Amino acid sequence: MEGLPEENNPQQNMPHNPAPNPPETEIQNESGLQFSNRIDLSKIRNGVNEIRQQLGKVIVGQEEFIELLIVSIFANGHSLIEGVPGVAKTVTAKLLARTMDIGFSRLQFTPDMMPSDILGTSVFDMKNNEFEFKKGPVFSNIILIDEINRAPAKTQAALFEVMAERQITMDGVMYPMELPFLVFATQNPVEQEGTYRLPEAQLDRFLFKIEVGYPTLEEEISILEGNNFRKNEDPTTLVSSVFNAIEIAEFQRIVQEVLVESKLIRYIASIVNSTRNNPFLFLGASPRASISILNAAKAVAAIRGRDFVIPEDIKFVAVPALRHRIIVSPEKEMEGITSGQIIQQIIESIEIPR
Repeated sequence: MEGLPEENNPQQNMPHNPAPNPPETEIQNESGLQFSNRIDLSKIRNGVNEIRQQLGKVIVGQEEFIELLIVSIFANGHSLIEGVPGVAKTVTAKLLARTMDIGFSRLQFTPDMMPSDILGTSVFDMKNNEFEFKKGPVFSNIILIDEINRAPAKTQAALFEVMAERQITMDGVMYPMELPFLVFATQNPVEQEGTYRLPEAQLDRFLFKIEVGYPTLEEEISILEGNNFRKNEDPTTLVSSVFNAIEIAEFQRIVQEVLVESKLIRYIASIVNSTRNNPFLFLGASPRASISILNAAKAVAAIRGRDFVIPEDIKFVAVPALRHRIIVSPEKEMEGITSGQIIQQIIESIEIPR
């Protein structure tokens, strides 16, 4: 298939002939095989490496967490981040937003928060004798919502339209969001008092649910050493911007050009379809989950330097793209079986296309 890795590329020995098509970019993959991209992904790869270096000034470890957040940006999807307090969920998302020269808003959700606190409200202008819409903090590029599960259902519902359609409708008037528009939301899985379960319709609007765990012993030692060295210095001042809004929009467009073979599309559909008839699951994933895996796999391929998707890209994003879209049956949930374990079992049961 065109674009797949080749050990011996006969084009390397042929004389160069100028052509109107974009130049192919020759790179080397993890196995040492040479292949040529039809899309120049060097700027994406270099930019992602620079983002990792910037975040590495403050964040220790969390490589998969950071990569999934970057993937969600290039795939134009929102991310729900779950972990116990103190594992740098909010800090990492905030610093990642800092590496991009775009608008940023941070919202702390509370039980008394109203939809107007997010979207904005109409205020009567005495001078013009008419109502004027005052935009809320949601009108930005990256929205960081801290402890999203602390707001009640009516406030969560205010996010449905803006997350799915990148617009809000207020008093019959549609207000589009400035692109890129991405939501990073954090929640604590331990505390139950004063929290509300997110509606399934809202969960389905997140591209990923990323679970953040504890650091290793060595990573925690590095965290302590870094904090001791920085004293009281604000960590956000150590991070510089890498991309702007125009570049991000261009990268999102390039990601959509990444090739996906028909057998890999069938592979994605088979994984999602298997969640709908699995005896361990009460609720399976929707077609939106299939689209999410497809777009995320394209973004993974791009940031890893390929203009084509391989099965490993799909397997990397399948669990975070599905774990929040399915419901484990009560019996299996009582046995301590998690949605991630069931998804992993489904993936292993399906033959990998080659």
